[in-house]
Amino acid sequence: MSRTYELDRAHVFHSWSAQTLIKPMVIDGAKGSYVWDEEGTRYLDFTSQLVFTNIGHQHPKVVAAIQEQAARLCTVAPAFANDVRSEAARLIVERAPEGLNKVFFTNGGADANENAVRMARLHTGRRKVLTTYRSYHGNTATAIQMTGDPRRWPNDGIATDVHHFFGPYAYRSPFWSSSEEEEGVRALEHLEATIQLEGPSTIAAIVLETIPGTAGILVPPGSYLAGVRELCDRYGIVFIADEVMAGFGRAGEWFAVDHWGVTPDLITFAKGVNSGYVPMGGVIISDEIAATFAERPFPGGLTYSGHPLAAAAAVATINAMADEGIVSHAAAVGEDVIGPGLRELASRHPVIGEVRGLGVFWALDLVRDRSTREPLVPFNAAGPDNAPMAELLTETKKRGLIPFVNMNRMHVVPPCTISEGEVKEGLAILDEVFTLLDRFAV
Repeated sequence: MSRTYELDRAHVFHSWSAQTLIKPMVIDGAKGSYVWDEEGTRYLDFTSQLVFTNIGHQHPKVVAAIQEQAARLCTVAPAFANDVRSEAARLIVERAPEGLNKVFFTNGGADANENAVRMARLHTGRRKVLTTYRSYHGNTATAIQMTGDPRRWPNDGIATDVHHFFGPYAYRSPFWSSSEEEEGVRALEHLEATIQLEGPSTIAAIVLETIPGTAGILVPPGSYLAGVRELCDRYGIVFIADEVMAGFGRAGEWFAVDHWGVTPDLITFAKGVNSGYVPMGGVIISDEIAATFAERPFPGGLTYSGHPLAAAAAVATINAMADEGIVSHAAAVGEDVIGPGLRELASRHPVIGEVRGLGVFWALDLVRDRSTREPLVPFNAAGPDNAPMAELLTETKKRGLIPFVNMNRMHVVPPCTISEGEVKEGLAILDEVFTLLDRFAV
């Protein structure tokens, strides 16, 4: 047992974990699509860590930019202007939909969502926020209340005026839909009914992950986001698109909303903006909402907002993604390699119920019975009930692949830079593991 591991177990308090029940892998290094442990065993990273190393591990241009910035100016307070912060903001708004021209920088995605909601409430003079049950928005007070998954439950009550509704999920439709199109229509009818019952004049914002990520990579029906935009316009509600996970190439576009040509009022981001090399997040703000604070102070701020090391990493990341065609590569590898490869696995493994995704943002909905769509494990399963998913984790790691699993799903979310050969290496490992798991399916 290494000193690193011993010190971790003695002193590090880990997220979302019962501390004595975990055995964290010690990561000693990484490059591109791979990480390796302290014994030198290499693993293909099909998680992008927490879905943030969009540009891959240790991209030399980003590493160099951080080193150069550290030698020149490590830190500066947010009240001062700074060249890399200004340039990062310019590069971000250039890629955002037209009419969003300001950036408020944060330390990550959760505080981006916190501040976006604060902006919406102050802009509208209203309090309520609507979000979906199948969602994750962060671990700060309002963000965890907006979250729909079970991590919210122990935190219920720490913030107020947040209300949940059902978003579209055609494979497990809460609306008894028989098609993607019908699911989109019925989901919008449900949302409008929720707005009416909550009181349109009380609602400040609707907050949606453009493509819900941790909740299942639920690509919305084609009409849905445009319909949400129309409802927000009709009732004077701010539309906040949470692009923390889906943005910066993950879905094969700079922002996932570009797939549907929809312009939110606010966009939150983090993760892929600089691949998590230095913590950064932010809110991209529409001109209308920015004008609210032209002569009225915005009552929010962070000590490290637009930190120079993080901003330098963002500038280098965005430029490298543009220069190297990484966003278009993510779209192509998803359409030509990952999607077809996963669908081919599904054709041979009855444990795979549905394949869905875009770019390098995919999920496998795992089932015991394809005809009934019974999940492979129960909702929020733990202990023996979760044994099949625990086996999936163990067997993939044995074969040199780090998987992303949540409830009854496996997410395939490698770096946007992954090669065709690396995808096929990962798919071959999954083929072996699903052969073992097929015994759980009828």
